[in-house]
Amino acid sequence: MFKRVLIGILAAACAFCLSGCVIQLPAQNQTTSSASQGSQDQTASGGSASGTQDASGQDQASSGGEISRDDALTTVLEHAGVSQGEAYNVKVERDGDNGIPIYDIEFETDYGDYDYEIAIADGSIVGTDYEVREEWAYQQPEQSVSEDEVRALVQQKVPGAPASDIQIRQERDDGRFRYEGSLSYNDMYYEFEVDGQTGIILDWNADLRR
Repeated sequence: MFKRVLIGILAAACAFCLSGCVIQLPAQNQTTSSASQGSQDQTASGGSASGTQDASGQDQASSGGEISRDDALTTVLEHAGVSQGEAYNVKVERDGDNGIPIYDIEFETDYGDYDYEIAIADGSIVGTDYEVREEWAYQQPEQSVSEDEVRALVQQKVPGAPASDIQIRQERDDGRFRYEGSLSYNDMYYEFEVDGQTGIILDWNADLRR
């Protein structure tokens, strides 16, 4: 009788141990496993292999000196004279143009649409195309500008460009006049239209000549 009770107690204790034991990985192995999984998840979701991402998911500059998405967008907004609050429907995508890795940046404002190409390697602007809505421009206070003032305006956007290289002609449409012109400078070709009665740039296009 005593042996049967003893055997029953030992069997119950063994069953308890088998059901309650949990095998754990050493802490170092768990950390390594988590880091490996995180790396796989980032690659699977399209994360950059050369750069890192901040809390917002934006690529930061890599050790190779590439410009980040945030810095590229800041460069574009400053060049366009548009504040962060004015821009909406913003798109920043990695792309390529004739073998040059670029950020293709698009955004809208209440008064126009913008499209920029920024070289990822150094943050230089290699392409620009934006149009300001005429109905908005024509509602602005009139301030007629001369050809020389238009040249000065272009030189502000293209520092170093000689005024003599800026070609301008005057056009008239529906009783309103505008300036149309072009410029070749530092491997870039520019075309533009400026409203003659407000001095607002209605259309600006720039392309890198390769």
